[in-house]
Amino acid sequence: MLREPDAPQSREYGIKRLRCSGRYFATDFLIGRQYGRGMSAHTLKTIAIVAMVVDHVASAFVPTASALGQIMHMIGRLTAPIMMYFVAEGYHHTKNLRKYALRLGAFALISHFPFHFFYFGRWPVSAAGIQLYPTSFVYSLFVGLISLIVWNNDKLNLTAKACLIFGLCVAAIPGDGGFFAVFLILALGAYRGDFKMQARSLGAFAVIAMVLQIGNWYQLGMFLAIPLLRQYNGTLGGSKHSKWFFYVFYPLHLLVLGSLKHGV
Repeated sequence: MLREPDAPQSREYGIKRLRCSGRYFATDFLIGRQYGRGMSAHTLKTIAIVAMVVDHVASAFVPTASALGQIMHMIGRLTAPIMMYFVAEGYHHTKNLRKYALRLGAFALISHFPFHFFYFGRWPVSAAGIQLYPTSFVYSLFVGLISLIVWNNDKLNLTAKACLIFGLCVAAIPGDGGFFAVFLILALGAYRGDFKMQARSLGAFAVIAMVLQIGNWYQLGMFLAIPLLRQYNGTLGGSKHSKWFFYVFYPLHLLVLGSLKHGV
């Protein structure tokens, strides 16, 4: 029997209840999809951060060319597709888009410092100023969100949108996901409600990443995110303040692993 969705989650995710043949079904009228069993956004994001930790542990302590390193990095490829998917979902579900963008931008800035510390063993600050390149994946998510905002702005014509998104792609280059993250977030947002096309976009992203990083077959691990995302049931899950856990966890785990990696 399908479980009745939790009321607060239903309000936030635009889901209404329908009673049919004695059972409750959750329906998101924004995209015409019916939800029942499956995994919430909270569950999928939790899987993503566990995979991220596995990936970063491998980066810090396991040779990439080893069998173990390849397996761990393949597991880690789950993270980016899931997080990009939920940026596209968040664009549609958030109650305040400006606050959402500012929050993501603020944590992109915060995460820049532990990101540098983890990978290079030093802070990106010197007498010459702040080193801005490279920077974290949160920055890539932020630029991807801005690109969605631009693309869906009815006040802009197609030429203006194309020019602005080209500029955002250039701006995204320092991020861990580069401009590919912008394209994928745009695709996931544009094909919202058509999971087959979203899955094809994810698959294309995985293949391109593997081709560009010759020999890194672990990039194909991004395909593993597709069956997981297929189980998304449209509910938020977690508690009212769960979103803060995911924001704080990213820079915090980089600090901890960076300290262990560099013997600080």
